[in-house]
Amino acid sequence: MSFRVFQLRSSGCTVRSVLGGIVLALLLAGCASSSWNNVQVAERRSVPRVTSGQHVVRRGESISSIAMRYGWEWRELAAHNGIAAPYVIHPGQKIQLGPVRQAAASTAARPSVPAAPPAPTVPATSQAAVAVTPVKPDSGKVQPPLATKAPIAQPALSARSRSGWAWPAEGPLVGRFSSNGSLNKGIDIGGQLGQPVLAASDGSVVYAGGGLRGYGELVIIKHSDVYVSAYGHNRRLLVREGQQVKTGQVIAEMGSTGTDRVKLHFEIRRQGKPVDPLQYLPSR
Repeated sequence: MSFRVFQLRSSGCTVRSVLGGIVLALLLAGCASSSWNNVQVAERRSVPRVTSGQHVVRRGESISSIAMRYGWEWRELAAHNGIAAPYVIHPGQKIQLGPVRQAAASTAARPSVPAAPPAPTVPATSQAAVAVTPVKPDSGKVQPPLATKAPIAQPALSARSRSGWAWPAEGPLVGRFSSNGSLNKGIDIGGQLGQPVLAASDGSVVYAGGGLRGYGELVIIKHSDVYVSAYGHNRRLLVREGQQVKTGQVIAEMGSTGTDRVKLHFEIRRQGKPVDPLQYLPSR
């Protein structure tokens, strides 16, 4: 897949280089039939952080969208509620925004277990009699406390390679790079609908939209005069053109736009030419 970045003006279509010599080929059918004029770019607003109460998950929501709504960083909100990778939440689940008690945090991802009534206090003089008194099963037995389950670490996303690149999403590799003909120009990472998509390196967003056929909702980040990266098939974009991003920052939610399954299509281009991302990403 090859692509170029275009800018439309009222007098017609003119081509502008946005990468200082690095040309991203965006295959458009033509200026007259292109939907580029109607491209919508998601804007990211600054929201004051809410530190009290709770949020009940609704259908279609993700941990990143909830975090953005209440001014949280999504990984911090997930850890605050004991939600581990791949950060899947369900309708009706309660997301705590205020202080979380230890017992609640340890069981955030599990159904609650009803507590058994406390055992009656027995006077010292009757302990011998109690020792031989038959007890009905589970009549006074107190369930042992559940062990606190720590969130699962995510080294694949936090670790960087020597060249400074990090994985853009957690999930299995479902498509590999191919340099032959029109085959895959990047890699495909499987995942859950709404799963966070992260910037693989520091840079500036030079494109955010759905105007390129075959890529769905797409984000393109310029990292230097040599490298750019692309993130396709997203469900929702969380950055705008011209925005500066950092490695690991959430830029989109994984989706299936422009394809037949939920996945992230990820490309790295060096001086405009696609290269195998696995040569730049850290091992996992």
